[in-house]
Order: sequence, then C-alpha cells, then structure tokens
Amino acid sequence: MYMSNESLTFNDLPQVVAELRDEVSGMKALLLILQNRPTQQRENRHRPVTPEQVAEYTNIPLATIYQKLANREIPGSKPGKRWVIYLDEIDKWLEANRKNPIPLTNEEQNAAILASHKRKPKKADWQTDPIVESSRKVNVANATTSKPKAIAETDITPPTADAANDTDISN
Repeated sequence: MYMSNESLTFNDLPQVVAELRDEVSGMKALLLILQNRPTQQRENRHRPVTPEQVAEYTNIPLATIYQKLANREIPGSKPGKRWVIYLDEIDKWLEANRKNPIPLTNEEQNAAILASHKRKPKKADWQTDPIVESSRKVNVANATTSKPKAIAETDITPPTADAANDTDISN
C-alpha cells in the first residue's frame, strides 16, 4: 500500500486510487458476506407456561410455586381455573430477587460511584436570588429578638436662603 505520511504527487494518484478501489471492493465483499449470513432467531420468551413448567424451569417445588402465585409474589394471572404465567416474566422475577447482583463493568461502576457521591457546590457557584439583594436580606433571628434601633441623624441640612444667593451669575 502506498498510504503513508508522505506527500502525494500527481504521478502517484493513479496507484493510490487503484489501491483505494481494491480496498472498497474488499469491504463490499465482506459486507455482502455478513448480510447473507443466517441470523440466529431469538427464542420467543413471552409465551405462557403452566406452574408445573415453572417448577421444572426454576427447580422450585410445585407447592411453593402455587403458594407464591396465591401471595402474588410471582407474576401471573388466573383468568379462569388455571394460572397463566409468562416465561419472560419469570426470568425478570428471578433477576429482581437475586441476592448477588450481576457484576458491573468498570464504566458502570464508575457511573454508579459518581452518581452516589454528590458534592456540595462551591460557595462561588451558589446563585443568589436576583430579586433580593444581599444587602437587603434581614436576619430573622436578630429581627425578632432585638429592640428597634433609633434612626441615626444624618448630615443632610436643608438649603438656606444664603445658598441661593451664592450662585454665581456672571455674564
């Protein structure tokens, strides 16, 4: 193959195009082989079974199966005299009642750890209420227990008549 990190020249183009054509035709042949390969049909697990078949499938005694059906511990229905149980629901029930969970992949373990450890956000990331400014917030504990304070006198004095005459009107 000519494909490398070298720069291509105009004279090299026919050879490179021929190599690419050969690679594409090889990929097409592999794709056709994969498409024509018979696929495995998945077994239909959503089919009704009898309590006897469930007992045989799970190796649980038949009396226990009937007891769990009556107590609604096993998913099933009784439209008439007989119980109707679906095999895929039995598989889900068995998985849900496992004592040892299925081992997780490393990615799933990392995701579970990250989801379980929530951290308190930094104080800089906290959002303040845009309507109430921080200077206007009132400490409720101090407001209810402290005595009202007198308003301090301000240095603002009313304007005098002399101040009106001090204006410079020079033309």
